[in-house]
Amino acid sequence: MSTDSQLEQFEKAFYNDGFQLGMKALEAGDDPKNMFSAIQEMYAAIDGLIDSLSGLAQQQGQAIECKVGCEWCCHQPVFALDYELGYLQNYIDEYFDDETKATIKTKAQRKQAKLSALNDDELLNAKSPCPLLNEGACIAYEARPMACRIYLSSSVKTCLKFFNKPDDKTSYPALLDMPMRLGRMMNEGFKSALKFNAILPEEFRIEEKLS
Repeated sequence: MSTDSQLEQFEKAFYNDGFQLGMKALEAGDDPKNMFSAIQEMYAAIDGLIDSLSGLAQQQGQAIECKVGCEWCCHQPVFALDYELGYLQNYIDEYFDDETKATIKTKAQRKQAKLSALNDDELLNAKSPCPLLNEGACIAYEARPMACRIYLSSSVKTCLKFFNKPDDKTSYPALLDMPMRLGRMMNEGFKSALKFNAILPEEFRIEEKLS
C-alpha cells in the first residue's frame, strides 16, 4: 500500500472516530458536560497522535520545533468551530479569576476591532497576538482548539520568516502534513455527527467569541 493510500485510510478512521464521539455526546443528553467530555476525548486522541509523531521525528533527526516560548503562529487568525469555542470558554470560566477573564475579553475586543475591518486577503496575512497569549505561552493551552493543536512546524526559521514577511507568497511555515490532515478529518467527523442531528456548527475566529 502506498503512503498516500495509507494516509487516506487513516483519514477515514479519524473521521469515523470523530463522528462516533459526536454521536456519543448527543446520545448522552443535553447536558453541556457531555459535549465537553467528547471534545476532550477528541483532543486527547490528536494529542496522542502528535506525541507519537514527535517521538518518531526525534528518532529520525527531524524533531518538531514547536515549544513553549515560540509564539510566531499565535499572531495569525485562528478559526474554530463554535463547539470548540464553547469548550474553551468553559475552561476559562472554570479556571481563571475575574481579573484574568476581563483581561482576555479586553484583548479579544481589541483584536476583533483590528481584524473585523479587513478583507479576506488582508485577514489571512494579518499579525496580531491571540487574546490568550501571555509571555510567549498560551494560558489556556489545555483547551486550545484543534487548529492550534495540529499546527506543527519542523522549522522555526520558516515560521519566523512567515511572521516577518506575511505578504511574501513564497514564504510558508514548514508544517507537518499528517497531523493537520488527520486532525481536520476528526473534527469534520465530529461536526458531521452534529449536522446529522440537525445541529449546524459555525466557524468563528477565537477573538469573535471571546470578545
